[in-house]
Order: sequence, then C-alpha cells, then structure tokens
Amino acid sequence: MRKLKTLQANLMILFAFLLFPFSVQGAGDLTTQQPVELRVELGNKEDALRFFPDIIQLETGKLYRLILLNPSKQKHYFSSEGMSQAVFTRKVQINGKDGKPIAEVKGQIREIEVYPEGFAEWWFVPVKTGVFNDLKCTIPGHADEGMLGKIVIK
Repeated sequence: MRKLKTLQANLMILFAFLLFPFSVQGAGDLTTQQPVELRVELGNKEDALRFFPDIIQLETGKLYRLILLNPSKQKHYFSSEGMSQAVFTRKVQINGKDGKPIAEVKGQIREIEVYPEGFAEWWFVPVKTGVFNDLKCTIPGHADEGMLGKIVIK
C-alpha cells in the first residue's frame, strides 16, 4: 500500500511538471545585452531651443545608449529628475573631438551638460515605469523658450 501511495505521489509530481513547466533560469544576463541606441539633439545648428525628439519612449529592463548631441553654438543641459530616479545608470561616457572616450562617470546622474558641437553617451537601464514631464534644459531662459520634453518609461 505504501509503494502505491509513493508511486501515485511521484506520478502527480511528474504530471504537474508536464502541465506547468517552469524554468529555473532567469530572464537573461543583463550584462550581455546589446544596447538600444537613441539619439537626442540638444538644439540644432540654427540654435533652436528644443530637444529633437522632445518625447523619449523607453522600456524597463532594456539597456540604452542615449547619445546626447549638441549641434548648436551654445551649451545645453539634459535634465530630468524623474528619469534619474527611474533608471540604473551604468555609466556616462564623455568623448573627445575625435569620438574616442576620454572619461566615464558612474553613479546616479540627474543632468548632463553638453558643450557646443559636443556629445556624451548615457548608458542606463530603466527600472521603474512612469511618465516624466520634467525634461528640460536648466540654462536660464532655455526652458521658457521651449527646451522642454517628456520621458515615458513602460
């Protein structure tokens, strides 16, 4: 009788595994992801005070390489307190005129200043969803003139 109960229990466990398969592995190794590349221009050659694009859409769990380009003749800031609280920053990479990296910044980033005709790369993974209407250039007058944007993380 005991052997029969043990056999029934084992069959039930096998049946459960067949009906409800599961994996003991995670969703994947996040350190091996290829980054999703996004480009945002801070102003343009005509010195328009805008972000191009001014709406940025992201997804949680994906690695992004946000390239911040400043084609204008004046410096600009990319600043979003909401986004800074909703992402894990891997690094910010500063590049020289030749495009080669010259420095990396680690830790939480709230804003990045990009000099005229320069660019920087922000590598991050969004970890929290939300709609953040606080993207702006914090140089006095720039946001008032329209250098504003929105970041959507799904």
